[in-house]
Amino acid sequence: MLRALDIRDMLIIDRLSLAFQPGLNVLTGETGAGKSILLDSLGFVLGWRGRAELVRAGATQGEVVAAFDLPAGHAAHDVLAEAGIEVEDELILRRVNYADGRKTAWVNDRRVSGEVLRALSETLVELHGQHDDRGLLNPRGHRALLDAFAGLDLGPTRDAWSALGQARRALAEAEAAFQAVKAEEDFLRHAVSELDKLNPEPGEEAVLDARRRAMQASEKIRADVSRAHAEISEQGAEAVLLDALRRLEGAGDRAGGALEAPIAALGRALAELADAQAGVESCLSALDFDPSELEVLEERLFAIRALARKHGVLPDDLGTLAHELRARLEALDGGERNLAQLRRAVVLAETGYSEAATALSAARKAAAKRLDSAMAAELAPLRMERAVFTTEFETSEPGPGGVDAVTFTVATNPGAPAGPLNRIASGGELSRFLLALKVCLTGDTPGVTMIFDEIDRGVGGATADAVGRRLKALAGQAQVLVVTHSPQVAALGAHHWRVEKRVQDGMTTTTVIPLEPGDRVEEIGRMLSGDTVSDAARAAARSLLDA
Repeated sequence: MLRALDIRDMLIIDRLSLAFQPGLNVLTGETGAGKSILLDSLGFVLGWRGRAELVRAGATQGEVVAAFDLPAGHAAHDVLAEAGIEVEDELILRRVNYADGRKTAWVNDRRVSGEVLRALSETLVELHGQHDDRGLLNPRGHRALLDAFAGLDLGPTRDAWSALGQARRALAEAEAAFQAVKAEEDFLRHAVSELDKLNPEPGEEAVLDARRRAMQASEKIRADVSRAHAEISEQGAEAVLLDALRRLEGAGDRAGGALEAPIAALGRALAELADAQAGVESCLSALDFDPSELEVLEERLFAIRALARKHGVLPDDLGTLAHELRARLEALDGGERNLAQLRRAVVLAETGYSEAATALSAARKAAAKRLDSAMAAELAPLRMERAVFTTEFETSEPGPGGVDAVTFTVATNPGAPAGPLNRIASGGELSRFLLALKVCLTGDTPGVTMIFDEIDRGVGGATADAVGRRLKALAGQAQVLVVTHSPQVAALGAHHWRVEKRVQDGMTTTTVIPLEPGDRVEEIGRMLSGDTVSDAARAAARSLLDA
């Protein structure tokens, strides 16, 4: 509920503080007194886009503060939680407009963006009037209004639509991948066959290269290695050392131990010589090769290198490449089976969505009949018993909200063609249609302050009285603010303010005065008779107030 509105230096408002009450609040005043400025100021603090220049002439900044009572469970709590703002039972919005055009806003002293204000405003206030194309007159919102009226759960349809979208995306991605692989099938089969035939192993290229180099160098070093082997073998150094060892051992007994160390050293030298012989023999063995073996080795080495260049990879990565290409080929071979499974999944998802959307459509059409009946009951007291309100359905593009396009239409006279609300009804008729529709839909927006801007324009007499009584009934469920020129509507208000324009010291300002019972008689008398309030007008005003 809007509890208070404080305005400073906005347009022609100097200082203004209003304390609103539950129930039906009415604002009256002469045309041009500034009633629209109040709505502009309220819209400003709620983040609505409106006039560009709002700061009062001569002021450096204008400010609007709005205080709302916020009960537990109110939808505004979700918006506040998302913005990281903790609020208990009082919500205070403050917004400043500087003379240079800058705007700054706060929620309970926490600075926020205009987007946060607008998100909050959708949960706090509804504005209804003949020119309000954001609300009930906007056909794009009629389906949501019908769903709210019926209390429908759109979850199953949204889930089914999401599942269908996922199934279709999976199929599309698989088909694209399959076609891409299919286009290179010949290349893949040839490449995999070539790689499988060669079957290169990691590190093989380096081993083959080292072996090739060794083979090429073996002929150059073999002669020297063979000569060295002969010089240290039994015909060379080994024989000389053995002869020397035998001579020293034979003379050792007569040398009195003097030859023991030389004999031991020769033994060690012969052991080292044996190791050298073994190493040289091993080298000679390695240097032995068949020339045809070199030819085979070079052929495989060059094949590995050529294949690596062909595919733009390192020789050691050919095995990984073969695995990747083989996997793509297997995907191609299994692609048809996979596509068939995905197509079946899409059909199942389409069936699930169709069933959910059909059930939702049936529930909507049942709710539409209830809404049409409720509207007929509401239009009769508003002197529009001959008008027909109909909820029309057309098939729309499928989506998360189903396949229904919903439009509220009216026929103002029997036999007349039905059409959209804002095209068929006259100004006065449109006001009453909007009021009746809002009365029928009030259950969907608990805790919202409803503002009706001259919704009684173009009606009078008994019809205006009927409009006022419907507004009063509506105010029994929610706070209602009405800007009105109708004395019948004003008389039914629980709380009454008069908007006045004053000129003082050459400056024009707007003020709002709460009216006591006696003041209300004068104001309603003015609305009945004009500037000069007669006794008859006062009597008529009292009659309206007492009714």
